[in-house]
Amino acid sequence: MKYFLFMAASKTPSPKKNNDAGLTHFDADGQAHMVDVGGKAATHRVALASGVIRMKPETLEVIASGSAQKGDVLGIARIAAIMGAKRTSDLIPLCHPIPLTSVSVNFVLSYADASISCIAEAETVGQTGVEMEALTAVQVGLLTIYDMCKAIDRGMTITDVKLLEKHGGKSGDWVAT
Repeated sequence: MKYFLFMAASKTPSPKKNNDAGLTHFDADGQAHMVDVGGKAATHRVALASGVIRMKPETLEVIASGSAQKGDVLGIARIAAIMGAKRTSDLIPLCHPIPLTSVSVNFVLSYADASISCIAEAETVGQTGVEMEALTAVQVGLLTIYDMCKAIDRGMTITDVKLLEKHGGKSGDWVAT
C-alpha cells in the first residue's frame, strides 16, 4: 500500500499589525525575529524534559541485554542526546546559542508497557532559558534508540515529549501539572 501526502494550497494570511498573543518570536508587524536578550540579566536556569519510546517487548529485551547489533543502544543514545542539546540552536531557527553548563540524560526501562523513558536536564547561566535544549536532548535520544533498533522493530512510537519543569529567569519557576 502506498501513502501520499497532499498539501492543500492556501492563501497566505496577511501579517498581524501587533502581537496581541504575546508571542515573543514575532515583531509588531508579525514578522519572525530572534528575541533580543541583550538587556536581560544572566541567571542560573534549569529545564527538565521527558519523552517515551514504545516498542515490542522483544526489542526492549535486546536493548536491556546489550545485545543489539549496533552496540550499546542506551549509551550511544545518551551521547546523542547530549550532542543534540549542544546543537539546538543549529536545529531550531530562532534559538539562541547558549553556553550549557550541564546536560544530564537518563533512561528508565519499563517492562510493564515495553517502553523506555528519556529524561533530560539542561542547565546554563545565561540570558535565556534551556527548555529547547532539554526538549531537543529528549527527541534526539529517543530518535537514536529508534535508529539503532529499527532493523528489528520499525513500529516503535515516540510519544509524550514534554517539558516537566523550568527554573530561573524572569518568568521564574514552572512545573507541569
